[in-house]
Amino acid sequence: MDRLSVSAFQQQLHLPIEWIREPTLAEYRPGPNAEALALVSTMAAGDGEPFLFLFGNAGTGKTHLLQAACLAATRQGLQTHFVPLGTTGLEPSLFDDLERLDLVAIDDVQAIAGDAIWERALFDLFNRMREQGRHLLTAAKTTPDALPLGLPDLRSRLQWGPRYCLLPLSDADCEQLLIESARRRGMTLNDDQARYIMNYHARDPTSLLALVARLDSLSLREQRQPTIPLIRRAMQGDL
Repeated sequence: MDRLSVSAFQQQLHLPIEWIREPTLAEYRPGPNAEALALVSTMAAGDGEPFLFLFGNAGTGKTHLLQAACLAATRQGLQTHFVPLGTTGLEPSLFDDLERLDLVAIDDVQAIAGDAIWERALFDLFNRMREQGRHLLTAAKTTPDALPLGLPDLRSRLQWGPRYCLLPLSDADCEQLLIESARRRGMTLNDDQARYIMNYHARDPTSLLALVARLDSLSLREQRQPTIPLIRRAMQGDL
């Protein structure tokens, strides 16, 4: 099925393309974060370090890596679970029995800092995961030392494995991210078009990938490759 046929099928289902695609490790452009990507990839394969902690500013790809690791592991037959602690309405009991899974990825650890019940629940999960020989991938905006935790033992657990600061991509890396992401979706984005986006759009990878998804939707709907006017419409949110 070619790209345009896939588009027609998706439109029949009334599903936005960005909802259908899932983050993959291949789509993460490492830039200065190559070592962290390598460790996450190894963990997703069921090997390597049992614990890994990622931290960094918004837009550096923490959530992408955690979700992509779970997807990669699942595709290899492993059992996984992604926990976005920044989501409202969650209960500490969601950690119950997760030690039965091969890989658990927990995002936004800072969201539960200072909550004694949540901290104890995560602390206990670390211990159970270690006893069962499982893999635990965690992420937060800051280092474990900087998190306002009330449970010192949880801080020590977050420091059990390697800790990596994810750094922002350079402008050149962001341009290549745009071009490669577009290519994976069947679009051709040239250097001038990528530079135009960089000049007039938010430069963090999350925003750039979201723009490519919108551009893909427009391109498929209008049956043509990206142009500057089409890019401008995608930047303005025209879907």
